[in-house]
Amino acid sequence: MKVCIVSSSGGHLTEVRMLRAAYGPYPHFYVLNKQVLLPEDMRDNTTFITHSERDWKVFLNLWECYRILRRQRPDVILSTGAGPVIPFAIAGRFFFGTRIVFVETIARVKRPSLTGRLMYYLAHDFFYHWPGLDRHFPKGRYGGPSI
Repeated sequence: MKVCIVSSSGGHLTEVRMLRAAYGPYPHFYVLNKQVLLPEDMRDNTTFITHSERDWKVFLNLWECYRILRRQRPDVILSTGAGPVIPFAIAGRFFFGTRIVFVETIARVKRPSLTGRLMYYLAHDFFYHWPGLDRHFPKGRYGGPSI
């Protein structure tokens, strides 16, 4: 199984890296939307896409996603957010049949993020950290604060 980890830089990247125990044993690669200083294990294993802020560049991201997924052929796309996962979920799910796993950010305790609200409908597997989100994600799975 090959895993594509999609993240924006900063807190989302920190969160998804906390899930390494789940994806670490499998071949995996990262896709980020912004050049950042990377840990050693990510340096030769990361692709950068154009940074988009809910603007026309999302369409450019779709093209970038399609090219990356066609070349890499992951079995699973994993993300904790934010925006870059949306085009990956669309391209992966509808063009390649890739399984989409989304974990809502731990920072969302009472109200879901915009990305979470969208990914709820795109992800095959949707997890959240706080029990207060169950009413927003009835088909999601509560995993607790340490998923």
